[in-house]
Amino acid sequence: MQSNFIDRIKLPFRKEKELIVSLYSILGFYPRHIEYYKLALMHKSGGKREKGKPINNERLEFLGDAILDAVVGDIVYRHFEGKREGFLTNTRSKIVQRETLNRLAHEIGLEELLVVKSKPQSHNSYMGGNAFEALVGAIYLDRGYKGCMKFMEKQILSRMINIDKVAKKEVNFKSKLIEWSQKNRVKMDFHLVSTDKDEGGSPMFHYKVVIEGIDGCEGKGYSKKESQQIASKLTLEKLRKNPKFIDEVFAAKTNRTKMEEMPVINVPDINQKEDFIIRRDADNVSAETTNGNSRRKIRMANNDADSGSERKGYSGKDGEDEYDLSDISANPKKLSREDIIAQAEAAAFSEKDN
Repeated sequence: MQSNFIDRIKLPFRKEKELIVSLYSILGFYPRHIEYYKLALMHKSGGKREKGKPINNERLEFLGDAILDAVVGDIVYRHFEGKREGFLTNTRSKIVQRETLNRLAHEIGLEELLVVKSKPQSHNSYMGGNAFEALVGAIYLDRGYKGCMKFMEKQILSRMINIDKVAKKEVNFKSKLIEWSQKNRVKMDFHLVSTDKDEGGSPMFHYKVVIEGIDGCEGKGYSKKESQQIASKLTLEKLRKNPKFIDEVFAAKTNRTKMEEMPVINVPDINQKEDFIIRRDADNVSAETTNGNSRRKIRMANNDADSGSERKGYSGKDGEDEYDLSDISANPKKLSREDIIAQAEAAAFSEKDN
C-alpha cells in the first residue's frame, strides 16, 4: 500500500520521493506539507539565505522544544496517576533531555536525512537532538497537536522508550552527590582542573570532585555540566565500592570538626588568689612587728622632737644662752628674763604644795 501511494504521487525529483518514504518510516504517516520537513532537516551549516534571511531549522527547533515539553508532560501525567509534581517533572526531563533526543535521532535514522555542510568533528554535537525537536515542530505545523501526540506515543514511547524504566533511572548524579554530602555534613566541591580544546576546536572542561580535601574522581566533557556529571557519577561509584575512600573522607571530616571545636583563646582561670586575707598564724607576728615598728617610730619621733627643740634653741655660739626664750609671748606684756624665771619657780612650788 505504501508503494502504491508513492507511485501515485507525481514528484519532480526522485530524491524527494525517497525523502517521503524515509519520513513515513520515521513518522508513521505521510507528510501533508513536505516543505516543513525539509526545513526541519536543514542544519544551519547547510542552510541558505533568501532575501537576506537565513533558511535553517532553528526556528522549528524552538517551536518543537515547546511542543515536545507539552506532549511528553501530557503523556507522563496520564501514565503516572497520583504521582507528585517533582516526580513528573524529573521523568519528563529524562525523556526530553538533549542526550536522549540525540540517541533517538540516531536510532530512527533522522541524522542520515540532515542537510549539513560537514559532519560534526566531535561527539559534542547536539545536531541530532536539535533536528528531532525541529521535526516535532514540523509535525505540529503539518498535523497539529494530535499529530505530535500520535508520533510520540506510537513511534517513540511505545517502541523505543520504556517510560517506567526511565522514571527509575537516575541521571542527575551531581544532584545525588550534593544530596549525599549534605545529609552526611561533609564538605564537597568541584574543582576546575583545566580547560582545553579537542581536535575539532571544541572546548573541553576537566573537573575534579574534592570531598573534605580528599580527591575524588575526575570527569572531562564538552560542557561544565557534562564534566561534573561524569565526575559525580564516578565519585558515587567509588564511595559505594571503595570502603577505604569513604573512611578517609569521614576521618578528614572528624579532624576538621575537631579543629573547628577547639577554642580560639585560652579559657580564663576561675581560681582567684586570696592573698588579701591575713592568715591567723601570721597575726601575732604581724601585730608584734607592727607594734614594734610603731613603738620604734614613736621613739624616733620623740627623739627627733627633742633634738629639734635643742637645735631650735641652740645657737652654737660661745657666750650665748643655750635656750632662746625671746619668742615666748604668753603674757601680753613683754616680760623680762627675771620675771619669767620667777613665775616659773612660783608655779613649780605651788604644784608641789598641791
